[in-house]
Amino acid sequence: MNISRLRIAALTIMIVGISAAVLYFTVDVGTLGSLADFHPASLLGVVLAISAGMYFDSLRLIRLGEIAGHRIFLGAAVRVVFGNYFMAMLTPGATGGALIQVLFLKKAGIPTGSATVVVLARTILSIFFLLVCLPVVFYYDPAILPWFDRDGIVRAALLMVGLAVIGMVTLRTGLADRLAVVTLKRFPVRWRFRLMKVYRDMRSALVLMSASPAAVGRAFVESGLSLLSLYAMVPVLFAGLGVSSDWLLVMGRMIFLNLLLYFAPTPGGAGVAEGLFITSFKGLLPLGMVGITAVAWRVFAEYLPACIGGYFTMKVFGISLFSPEKSIRKGENQ
Repeated sequence: MNISRLRIAALTIMIVGISAAVLYFTVDVGTLGSLADFHPASLLGVVLAISAGMYFDSLRLIRLGEIAGHRIFLGAAVRVVFGNYFMAMLTPGATGGALIQVLFLKKAGIPTGSATVVVLARTILSIFFLLVCLPVVFYYDPAILPWFDRDGIVRAALLMVGLAVIGMVTLRTGLADRLAVVTLKRFPVRWRFRLMKVYRDMRSALVLMSASPAAVGRAFVESGLSLLSLYAMVPVLFAGLGVSSDWLLVMGRMIFLNLLLYFAPTPGGAGVAEGLFITSFKGLLPLGMVGITAVAWRVFAEYLPACIGGYFTMKVFGISLFSPEKSIRKGENQ
């Protein structure tokens, strides 16, 4: 057994252990009664929400490919989206997700440089959509950060959005090149080339996005529809449990939670996601239900798509992908 298979086995054990711990510390005598009253029809709503989220995510990828001058078919886009879930679960901070997306796009005939830029643009759109939503989320739900006053956190959120816009505009100017050179001189030599590559990829992605504002605007809307569809499975699960909830409040907390997960250090946010979910919704659900809902959300939102992504990854790249160094070289050469 090589190191990649060991990683999958270790991750599986970790996920099962985290899920078991969440259930152990949250399930109580009322849980079985609540589960007995669960409405199975809500599972159809969850499936529809996931399907809509994946569809709009794939549509966004196709549109970004068109902006870059390449045609991506829907089947290839779907494989990219699910493959991202699979590799993101296997790597700390979801770093492997970007690599497998590039490899899938290269397999679909997209040059590596263009594929890298498209993948980065996809990530930028997702994060920027969540940032744009933050001022509304904090205004509508100031209890999400109870130690700050509403006006303060709204102003801070608006400042973050403004800084993001200024940063994206600055990255397209000559000033950004000068700042990058001055900044990178402060880093050890072994890091300079890596950081410069990240900077150039980021700038290329922003140049791509500015080349066709109307198309990027549609991709931004598709990003929002994809993310909101995926987050909608949570209030659907609440409804299945017979819990009456404020959909806007629940969706707002999901937006904030998932923005934080972009910076989670664990593979696929395992452990961090469950903790954030319980903290965010323990006031809306009985303790006996919040844990099992957190596990159900992770199963539908991450683990099931990751399993589908694993199938697509093995189908496209074969079992050799699980030979770490050899498989990556093979994927890059294809």
